[in-house]
Amino acid sequence: MGLFGSMLKPKLFRSSEILGIAEDALQFALQASEDSHPNEYMGQLRGTDANKLGLGREGTVITDVLLAPGTKTNPVSAEFNPSYLPNDPNSVGSIHSHPNGVLRPSDADLATFSRGKIHIIVGAPYGRTDWRAFDRDGEPTTLDVLDVELPDDQFFDFTQEDIDRELR
Repeated sequence: MGLFGSMLKPKLFRSSEILGIAEDALQFALQASEDSHPNEYMGQLRGTDANKLGLGREGTVITDVLLAPGTKTNPVSAEFNPSYLPNDPNSVGSIHSHPNGVLRPSDADLATFSRGKIHIIVGAPYGRTDWRAFDRDGEPTTLDVLDVELPDDQFFDFTQEDIDRELR
């Protein structure tokens, strides 16, 4: 590899390990799933570098849950067009609910799990323990819930005043 290549390697390749999900992001997902009941809820998971959250570790923490644009839901499924999802380098996986409370992936779920590293299923009655995490192969995985202070920067960094100003 040579001296130059070995010097760059540590800076170019960061750990892609998912360290956990922020408590606030999990609470948002549980509430969004309950609010969507009896229909399914579907969203995209976004992560933040753990060092930016002051954890002093390499890896990613799930900090955002975004509604998948154009999602059509009913009590037994959620459908969306993957091309509607933002091409977001911070995207780490998906989240959706099972209103029937079953916390394991269906065959249809498994077909979508290839996009992303981690996938969360939330089930009725949407309490603090009514969710499970899975890897891209549909195997259960551990996902710690982390009490971290989320960064102030917002995905949508504008206010109603900004919108009104643009419309004038």
